[in-house]
Amino acid sequence: MDQYLNKYADKVPEPTLQRLPWYLSTIKLMKEKGEAYVSSTQISKQVNIEASQVAKDLSYVNVAGRTRVGYDIDALIHVLEKFLGFIELHKAFLFGVGSLGGALLHDSGLSHFGLKIVGAFDVRAELVGTQINGIPIYHIDDFEKVMADNRVNIGILTVPINHAQEMTDKMVAGGIKAVWNFTPFRIVVPEDIVVQNTSLYAHLAVMFNRLNFIQ
Repeated sequence: MDQYLNKYADKVPEPTLQRLPWYLSTIKLMKEKGEAYVSSTQISKQVNIEASQVAKDLSYVNVAGRTRVGYDIDALIHVLEKFLGFIELHKAFLFGVGSLGGALLHDSGLSHFGLKIVGAFDVRAELVGTQINGIPIYHIDDFEKVMADNRVNIGILTVPINHAQEMTDKMVAGGIKAVWNFTPFRIVVPEDIVVQNTSLYAHLAVMFNRLNFIQ
């Protein structure tokens, strides 16, 4: 089914990439209910997005639908998972085993979306040498040695804000190619390093602001 993949995937707009996982989850729920085909209109009703936008987003993955029938659900699930990188398992290290970092280590569901945390780093003696959810915790000073023994290119950043840039520099120097940044600090990296910022505090600020207008 790889013929469904679009060779111009690198040109997909970021908003589209953010919506595609919503569609995938919706489609999987429909499959569980026994549906064999799904249309853009059906998806749009579930995710509250215009059907024309859904169809445009799905056009980037180049999967063909049937007129008045829709998309074959199995084919669409496969192509979306492949397109989004959820089929291939990507290994990651986590940096900063605080409350948020610990929660991510406990989240076994990440593996269903192609991400497996294989190690974590911290400086606290009471954590080093222990495991969370079967994931070993190392001292940050051992990063280069552990990195040499593992093929890992993704780093998850959950350290305190005052250590964010310092830790990022260490990650990049050690060979990390992509950083999933959970801190509210905007880290600086070389142009060839991928950064995805996911600040819970930024989302809270938006929610609180919107809430003020409806109270």
